[in-house]
Amino acid sequence: MELDSLGVTPAEQQLYELLLANPDPTLAELAGLTGLGASRLRVLLRSLADKGLVARNGGRPARFAPSPPDIAVEVLALRRQQEIEHARLLGVVFCQRVQPRSWSTVESPVAVVHGRAAVGHRFRQLQELARRELLILDKPPYVVEPDGDQHELQQELLARGVRYRTIYDRDALGPAERVEKLRQLAARGEEARVLAGVPMKLVIADGRVGLAPHDLPGTDPVTGTAVLIRASALLDGLVTLFETLWEQATPMWPQHRFAAGHDPAEPLSSRDQQLLALLAAGLTDQAIARKLGVALRTVERRVRRMMDGLGARTRFQAGLQAAARGLYGSEGEPDDRDGSRLSPGTP
Repeated sequence: MELDSLGVTPAEQQLYELLLANPDPTLAELAGLTGLGASRLRVLLRSLADKGLVARNGGRPARFAPSPPDIAVEVLALRRQQEIEHARLLGVVFCQRVQPRSWSTVESPVAVVHGRAAVGHRFRQLQELARRELLILDKPPYVVEPDGDQHELQQELLARGVRYRTIYDRDALGPAERVEKLRQLAARGEEARVLAGVPMKLVIADGRVGLAPHDLPGTDPVTGTAVLIRASALLDGLVTLFETLWEQATPMWPQHRFAAGHDPAEPLSSRDQQLLALLAAGLTDQAIARKLGVALRTVERRVRRMMDGLGARTRFQAGLQAAARGLYGSEGEPDDRDGSRLSPGTP
């Protein structure tokens, strides 16, 4: 329930909501409203009182008054924030205590992470660590395959206000399900660009810690290794590399609306958006057809329709125009006026 993260159990929250709807009941009245026994109610009420959600008056019989939720919840949140800060400080003390005596006074900014599971765990940790921004270079093959958990985590962090800037290698686009997931992330705020020949895989959290998967000499690439890079000149150089590549890369999902051959105010379907993203990325018609799982004729017809709407004579010009004019639609999928929406098996 909503107050779980503040240490309020579902049973406690239900009782608190009941008290808000029925202020100042006696224990007997609460038993009648909830069907709970007196001993169970006393335990719940004591816990709610400890959390500042309920106050007991001194009359006879005793009555229980709920605290105003806006004040009570804010106090709980502040307490939890203090607990987290205290835990973080204790963690720093722990790290200082267990640091091996043999280490240099200046700790190395680079540590090797071994194994697919460990690399995947660090990748998730870095994202959860970010408070402002994540910079990502994405290219196959993957030590950790993109999956539903990563998709959900990224949506959660985007909703929390963490900025994602991702540069995708062309080979990272497709199949159609993958492109659709990228479109959904863009709709929630991911800033995505595409570049041919992304040189490496990389994630950097808030410019202070990074992870770069790689293969060490003499190791099995299937097992997966990575280097964890803390704040240093090396990490600063990787941030500079990312920014340089960002300037060179093409936006996948520009931010304005335009439907080729349609009223400019009409949003594109998600499949049209997928096509435009791949078109702007510079893929051939054959490559787009393979990635989207549709017939080549379908792609050719749709590309021709886009080119006509853009006034472009060549496919390359269409890609440039698409990026420059910002072809982007909403999350909805309105019916195409000519009935030529991209779908598997469409001729």
